[in-house]
Amino acid sequence: MQALQRMSLSRVASVKTTRQVTVAAAKTAAKPAAKKAAAPAADSGEPAWYGPDRAKYLGPFTEVPSYLTGEFPGDYGWDTVGLSTNPETFARYREAELIHARWAMLGALGCIVPEAFGPAGTPNWVEVQTEIFRPEGLNYLDNPAIIHAQNPVITVVVQIILMSQVEAFRSQGGFYENLGLDKLYPGEFFDPLGLADDPEAFAELKVKEIKNGRLAMFSMLGFFVQAIVTGEGPIANLNQHLSDPGAYNAFNYATKFTPSA
Repeated sequence: MQALQRMSLSRVASVKTTRQVTVAAAKTAAKPAAKKAAAPAADSGEPAWYGPDRAKYLGPFTEVPSYLTGEFPGDYGWDTVGLSTNPETFARYREAELIHARWAMLGALGCIVPEAFGPAGTPNWVEVQTEIFRPEGLNYLDNPAIIHAQNPVITVVVQIILMSQVEAFRSQGGFYENLGLDKLYPGEFFDPLGLADDPEAFAELKVKEIKNGRLAMFSMLGFFVQAIVTGEGPIANLNQHLSDPGAYNAFNYATKFTPSA
């Protein structure tokens, strides 16, 4: 009996030892696999958008101020005149930039879409301002069922009232704070598509938004200059340039404003 007990105990011990060795081997094998799986993210070649290793506006030659830590989207380490040294000022400028960027993206879209896709004879964004003085009034995309305006005074008053209320609601931020939401990126029911559900994807979308917004602000500046110089919209200017780049370009238009012209 004692011999049988000893044999059973030895078998149990050997089984435990075998299981321990198997588990240890599995853990050892899993570690390289985990490192190997994480390697593509590090070697993907995609730049980091946050933190000290983020992309800089001059690459490795950039001297980043100490107060620009890469915490916020779109921080490329550029602040040559020290506008962001004060945290409160930085917060105001950051909010103003983001709001202007969003409006510029909408504005650029509004300047291009009617001219590019509207029916023949649809006025561009430069000419549309005079359409309201016509007897038939202003019709968006030449369709009175979409947007129709005929009285410029009423139009301006309504726009001021609506925009002032929207801006006051946004700038006060009490509504968002009461719900525990961020004033700049509220999410929740302001995000019906669920774009902010994934934190990593959301962080990248913030960078894409501010990059496209900055480009849109420069685009709107270009549209303004084009309108002043040529009196036409961006699509007409683009078509003219593509048809004859030597005759329709910024340099030729600039020479018309020289004293000798």
